[in-house]
Amino acid sequence: MTAPQDTVSYPLLPDSGADAFERELLARWDAEQLFEQAQAARAGATQAEVDASLSQGLSVTVRLGEVETVEYQRDRALGITVYFGTRKGSASTADLSTTSINDMVTKACAIARHTAADECAGLADPALLATEFPDLGLDFPWALNPEEAVELARRCEAAGLAVDPRLGNSEGASVGTQRGVRVYGNSHGFLAGDVASSHSVSCVLLAQAGEDMQRDYWYTSARDPQDLLDVTTVGRIAGERAVARLGARRPATGKARVLLAPEVARGFIGHFIGAIRGGSQYRKASFLLGAAGQAVFPNWVQMHERPHLHKGLASTNWDGEGVRTRDRHLVRDGVLDGYLLGSYSARKLGLASTGNAGGVHNLLVEPSPGAADARAMLRQMQRGLWVTELMGQGVNGVTGDYSRGATGFWIENGEVAYPVHELTIAGNLRDMYRNMIAIGTDVDVRGGIRVGSILLDELTIAGE
Repeated sequence: MTAPQDTVSYPLLPDSGADAFERELLARWDAEQLFEQAQAARAGATQAEVDASLSQGLSVTVRLGEVETVEYQRDRALGITVYFGTRKGSASTADLSTTSINDMVTKACAIARHTAADECAGLADPALLATEFPDLGLDFPWALNPEEAVELARRCEAAGLAVDPRLGNSEGASVGTQRGVRVYGNSHGFLAGDVASSHSVSCVLLAQAGEDMQRDYWYTSARDPQDLLDVTTVGRIAGERAVARLGARRPATGKARVLLAPEVARGFIGHFIGAIRGGSQYRKASFLLGAAGQAVFPNWVQMHERPHLHKGLASTNWDGEGVRTRDRHLVRDGVLDGYLLGSYSARKLGLASTGNAGGVHNLLVEPSPGAADARAMLRQMQRGLWVTELMGQGVNGVTGDYSRGATGFWIENGEVAYPVHELTIAGNLRDMYRNMIAIGTDVDVRGGIRVGSILLDELTIAGE
């Protein structure tokens, strides 16, 4: 398992000035040493890969002005996978002592000796491994102590409760900050790592008028705390959303156009991502089986993967196997360009890895030509259902059958007529994708899929 003689020495971190947080992990773990241990224990192992991570964070929750929780989180993990030809064994530990690491390596080797051979198993192709590591703006530490976090949460909740006297209760406001470092190495000679942060503020409020009680929320998240919405804005939006739902009723059963709010549209596109993953394709468990090169969406739909987006919540220079990530036109003029593949699924399908071991890296869904924001799209819809929240798990990834509980607003003449709840929307995802009418400019940037509101042609609505 000795690395090739012409192995390139890759930088461990983009910035050589590792702080104390980074050094703690690096001092405890040396990939090359682990490979030496694996070689001593291998008795025939031909390849190995090691993944180590350390994260720490702070989160607080305040409810009705009182502190409910103050949590300090600290996690660490170390895992190794060894290959005996095409037989694979994996083991992991949270104990970074030498004894525990030796035991982990021994167990991984023992597992590999007793697993069945799989011709698709093994490390990624060395030619596909990342060799350049530009700064993607992933690490923005937030020097936030518990007292400061509590004060921010109190301000957030208070701003929300002040919106309307009918907001008399709360499920709490939360503030969280997390920072972690991950390092990956394999016996091809690849060794790289990065440090990333994430921060968030959220608020959940309850509005009541007589016997009618409604709940709603809002949140903000970002790599850089400077990019978070002001805490009072988060609270205010949560309050406005909760009050707007008072007086909700069930709509009549029938068919109507449906507008998905951006935070809902993100999950809707997520079903498409799940269907084109390599695992779904080679297992023949996808409603888009063999759809590469086919028109899946209207011809105006464009989707791009942008893994190197500065401060992107899913940005990375390398995937879970060290394969370099690249910009990609995933859907062009409505046509699916290809699948999302790691090394194993690629081999199963007779293809090459696309650098998607671990998922998609910043999918940007372009607004439709002449698109506008949600309010303009409501006017375009004229009559139908505006969905602001979905519930339940009624999605069949094999057939595409879709049935979800929903809440939102009924639209008449392009304006909100009344809030609705206790209803179900149903259709088939393949038809729903083909019959998309428009995608809005109101893009939600709080996740790895960036998309605006989506207007769909008629779906079945089950209400009264």
